[in-house]
Amino acid sequence: MSELGRELHANSLANKEEFWGEAAAKLSWSKPWDKVLDESKAPFYQWFAGAELNTCYNAVDRHVEAGLGEQIAIQYVSPVTDAEYGISYNELQAQVSRLAGYMQSVGVTKGDRVVIYMPMVPETAFAMLACARIGAIHSVVFGGFAANELATRIDDAKPKLILSASCGVEPSGIVEYKPLLDNALEQASHQVQECLILDRSQCHATLIEGRDKNWQQEVANSPSVGCVAVAATDPLYVLYTSGTTGQPKGVVRDNGGHAVALAWSMAHVYDIGQGDAFWAASDVGWVVGHSYIVYAPLIVGATTIMYEGKPVGTPDPGAFWNIISKYKVKSFFTAPTAIRAIKREDPEAKYAKATDLECLKNVFLAGERCDPDTLLWTQEMLQKPVIDHWWQTETGWPVAANLMGFDPVKIKPGSPAQPVPGYQVEVVDEMGEEVEANQSGNVVIKLPLPPGTLTTLWQNDKRYEDSYLSMYPGYYLTGDAGYMDEDGYLYIMSRIDDIINVAGHRLSTGRFEEVLCQHEDIAEVAVIGVSDKLKGQVPLGLVVLKVGATISEEQLHKELIALVRKEIGPVASFRLVSAIQKLPKTRSGKILRGTMRKIADNQSYKAPATIEDPQTLDLVKNTLTRMGYADALV
Repeated sequence: MSELGRELHANSLANKEEFWGEAAAKLSWSKPWDKVLDESKAPFYQWFAGAELNTCYNAVDRHVEAGLGEQIAIQYVSPVTDAEYGISYNELQAQVSRLAGYMQSVGVTKGDRVVIYMPMVPETAFAMLACARIGAIHSVVFGGFAANELATRIDDAKPKLILSASCGVEPSGIVEYKPLLDNALEQASHQVQECLILDRSQCHATLIEGRDKNWQQEVANSPSVGCVAVAATDPLYVLYTSGTTGQPKGVVRDNGGHAVALAWSMAHVYDIGQGDAFWAASDVGWVVGHSYIVYAPLIVGATTIMYEGKPVGTPDPGAFWNIISKYKVKSFFTAPTAIRAIKREDPEAKYAKATDLECLKNVFLAGERCDPDTLLWTQEMLQKPVIDHWWQTETGWPVAANLMGFDPVKIKPGSPAQPVPGYQVEVVDEMGEEVEANQSGNVVIKLPLPPGTLTTLWQNDKRYEDSYLSMYPGYYLTGDAGYMDEDGYLYIMSRIDDIINVAGHRLSTGRFEEVLCQHEDIAEVAVIGVSDKLKGQVPLGLVVLKVGATISEEQLHKELIALVRKEIGPVASFRLVSAIQKLPKTRSGKILRGTMRKIADNQSYKAPATIEDPQTLDLVKNTLTRMGYADALV
């Protein structure tokens, strides 16, 4: 960390109230705070206690009042529906205020919950902002989730209103949302009186009389309403963590700390300000979509890109680069899995090299661990800084990152750089003692967490404490394992559950994946620990080959085993590896290692609600059976 960066980080920890009070002054508040940080209810810390503001006002209205109404707020690009248009801050204010007017007309008030079950269309952002405008608490459920998963979230959030659409459009075809919603409402114990349905031209919804209303008609006839002041500590939204099974785990985000942290991060991490174009190629169903498609870019008066498409196939591996060039995107944020998909289809990056990307200053990767090979390939092909950074649904904004808008430091492939100001990150052993540099352990964050992070779990304070705070008193347990080097760079290697114990040696699956990705024919890798009678566990690797790779399975097997032996050593006991057509992932790009481990060890499992392609689990079963695992499955 540079001297300047060290000073900023140290100041953020030593003088929390002064640091965050100064950051908060850049926003509009209807009532000032009594205290920047109220520690009286620890571990339920409150930021900006006593203050009032409105998140929608800070994201929309204040920019219109400042004369920026004609600037594009949301640039929508949908190759799957052949639609592309910009929405100005003026138009955004008009749409949001009328939708909020409709909500008020059906009885939605401050503190009521609204479930949003919609595709990647501008109306989804309108819905989130309209909730914020009147103090309602939104809970976005990824469009196309299974009916039973939607039902559990409805029962947990108990919404007064549901906002949905007739369908989503995927490269593979149309996904009808309305039948899924109807099915979920039949299963749910909680009864919803009103559903507002956006009718898309690709598929028309059948409305149930008395309950369902047509979005276009209702909003057109609704009055515009202003912003309602809410307490900074009031919830803005509840977001259920991906892969949740059984009782959902709803992360609660407040209004005040959230707005302050996002505004600070846009300037310091992403180097984005008023008038810049920013693109987070994610989905509003995930935390990235909440923070960096909708709220953060709009809070700082930037233009945000909303994309309904994929990195490849809509129409080709050049989709991202064309949009970046056309809309002069300054900072671009995507998941490593998206880059690997592009690399697999276009290993020489011919599409990127044929596109004018002079506007692009930084590429940010997050959502899963980024192996050095992916980062280096992207950096080499684009000739741009590629910034791996690390954070979670729970934190809401980056925990470790290179501060590209403040004082960039050297990029070390494999590391998301250093902890961001506000976060005191430590690596500890099982007893809670801090480990030495370059020694692996559990990654924890000292309390209090900075503004913008989760305040609790929805209506379940005890579960919040049990899940995150009980293992190491005074610290938040991230659930990730890794180490810090002598320069203070953090390395996130795997989830704690993905540490495998080979004959007493604790090894990270992330390290294996890092090594296997060095092979020139490999596009993607997943390594899991499988049961072994002699050693307890041994590593098993599944690799996806690049398009056009012609290496034989026997040669691949031989070369990969030799590579691991050279880089990690014989202690790794790495002998199990096979090629597979496709890896099972969530829609946000995370590889389902835990599910694959259960399949290999013949344990019962449930396909996560977030899985992108359920058929990939059959590929895994077949491959593992061929390798001598999963053979007891029926």
